[in-house]
Formats: sequence, structure tokens, C-alpha cells
Amino acid sequence: MKKKVVLAFSGGLDTSFCCIHLTKDRDFEVHSVVVNTGGFSNDELKEIEARAYALGVTSHAAVDETENYYNDSIKYLIYGNVLKNSTYPLSVSAERVCQATAIANYVKKIGAEYVAHGSTGAGNDQVRFDMIFNILIPGVEIITPIRDLKLSREAEIEYLAKHGVEYTAEKAKYSINKGLWGTSVGGAETLTSHQSLPESAWPTQVTETESKKVELTFEKGELVAVDGEQLAPVRAIQKLQAIAAPFGVGRDIHVGDTIIGIKGRVGFEAAGPMVIIKAHHALEKHTLTKWQLSWKENLASFYGNWLHEGQFHDPIMRDMEAFLTSTQSTVNGKVFVELLPYRFHIIGIESANDLMSNKFGSYGEMNNAWSGEDVKGFSKIFGNQVMIWHKVNGEVEG
Repeated sequence: MKKKVVLAFSGGLDTSFCCIHLTKDRDFEVHSVVVNTGGFSNDELKEIEARAYALGVTSHAAVDETENYYNDSIKYLIYGNVLKNSTYPLSVSAERVCQATAIANYVKKIGAEYVAHGSTGAGNDQVRFDMIFNILIPGVEIITPIRDLKLSREAEIEYLAKHGVEYTAEKAKYSINKGLWGTSVGGAETLTSHQSLPESAWPTQVTETESKKVELTFEKGELVAVDGEQLAPVRAIQKLQAIAAPFGVGRDIHVGDTIIGIKGRVGFEAAGPMVIIKAHHALEKHTLTKWQLSWKENLASFYGNWLHEGQFHDPIMRDMEAFLTSTQSTVNGKVFVELLPYRFHIIGIESANDLMSNKFGSYGEMNNAWSGEDVKGFSKIFGNQVMIWHKVNGEVEG
């Protein structure tokens, strides 16, 4: 009997190569699986299935992980206002962790002896997939044809052509990965340090030219309504993305440190995620205390970095998620946003939990909770230890 391998499949160049290589060259029984994290339509999933069977797989499955992706990762990225290097909303990082976990579960389900993925030897995905497979299915052997054979995209295209599969160089020009939390775009320009992506490379073209105001409603830190329409969080993200993406907002190029120690650039388009994170952060600045905000920022930075590096299954992540969830009990209210071509800004917020309530005074003007004499005494006490330090050490130095 042929040995059974589960192949993480997207229908792109790398995984198409893997299909033929594993079936023709290595005589495996290939079971392909595509994990949908909110980036595929039903028609696209049908096309991927047809392609998998045309490439010779024994079976193909589509696993929808969109809700799990939100509940397990995105929700906490919003709670933490996570932007890698103050720029990138971890569009692909979190997605890969979700996909690898789902594939490991599928391997268990069908009892495969091997698992394969199409990662190259140059990026983060190889580490994320390998590590999560080693954690969740340690007895299963990992196969990585693109990495092991050190293949160029040109070599893959030539190989596919020899087996009757057409894949043009133009089609392979940009590598695009779409999911619920954003779309990544990689190409020749992102392999340099100075070039930007051309307008044509962005999946969503700019068609909106007039400003538009949007009202976002949050309950306990989760987006639950857009322009007054109550929606489940996943649907709310999708609706905001549809509204904001045609403005060209949320586009950028992220420069980061890869897990394997080299610098990397990737373009991304994440209109919905960027607006949500900035709106959520604005609401938090009104509804959380100074030290809640401070500790959240520290923990969220670590959480984002550890997730980015594929360490989702480390139990410390559950501990930090519990803290982040606890901070969100008062993050309720509306945020008003204005969208314009290539930019957006937060107009303001409205919340019953707003700590800027004028019942207690107005900053820089009038207060209702203390007197000038109270402040005089407080200022002396608050700086007392530092005053003592200067007196003692000033005398020593003299």
C-alpha cells in the first residue's frame, strides 16, 4: 500500500508542485486539505478542489476555520491592539498558526503517517508549520519538497509544464495570501529595500474618492456593529473591510525580523484590521486606567511577537489571553471614523464608561474633585523621595 501524506494545499505554485512531486516522483497517496481562514469564496474553494484532483490527489478536503481563527487569535490581537513593529497586524502570522493547527488535527483524523507543506527555506512559515506539527503530531514525518530541493519559482513552473500543467510567470509574479485579518502581497519589489509595490499589485483597487464617516460599536472590546447594524464579530470585520478597502487605507510594507534571523519585507492590505485596531485603541484610552493601558501594551507586544513566531500553543499565551480579556469589561461604546482616499482618522468616541467624564472636571480648565490646596500637598508628597535623594547626594558630591 502507498504511504499516506496530508498536504497543506492552497492551489498556488508551490503546493501545485508538491502535489505532482509527491504523487509522481515519490509515489505517495496524497490527501490535500485547504484551510479557509476567511480568504476564500465558495467558488474559489470549488476551483481549488478541482485543481487538486486534476493534480492527482486521492482526496481533498476544505476545512473552514474562520470562526476559530477569530476566537483563538484575532480577538486577542484586537484586545492587545497588536501591530508588529508598530506597522503590521499579523495578517499572515496568526493565519498560519491557525492553518497549521487545523492541518495537524486533520492528519490525526485520517491517520496519515506523513504531512507536507510548500514552504521555502527562506521564510517564517517553514518554522511555524514544522514547530506546530512537532508539538501536536510529533510522530508524523514532515516533508517539504520546495525547501528540500531548493527550488526557484522558475524551476517549479518548468517542472509543472513538463507534467502538462500551465502556470505562467505572470501569474506567479506576485504571491498573494488573503484571510479574514488582511491580505499579504509579495513580489520582486518586496525583495528590495527601496522599491514599493505598483498600484496594480494591490488586490483591491482604489475606487472611493469622497470621504465617508463610519460608526463602529464595541462591546467588551469586540466589534459588534457597523453603522448601527448589529453583527457577529466575523461578519462585522468583513463588512468594515468591504467598506474601507476601496479607499486604499491599511496598505503598507512591513519590514521585520524573521524567526530565522534575516530581515524581510512584505506588502499588506488590511483596511478593516487597521481601522478596527486604531478605533479600539482610541476607545481604550478613554475607558481604561493608566496602568491597565501600560501593562496591556507590554504584554500585547510579547503576545504578538510570540504568536508571530508560531508559539501559539505555549501555555503562557492562555495566561496572557486571560489578562487581556479581563481588561475589556469596560471597553464599550461607539467610535466615529472618517475614511478618505489612502488614509483615515478617528473623530472621537462615545461611551458610558468614558473616564473623561466632565462630572470630575475638565483637563486644563476646571476640576470638581479637589482644591488647589489639595494639589499643593499632593505635589510635595509625590516628589518627596526624589527631593530627599537630591539633598542627600547633593551634599555627598559637595
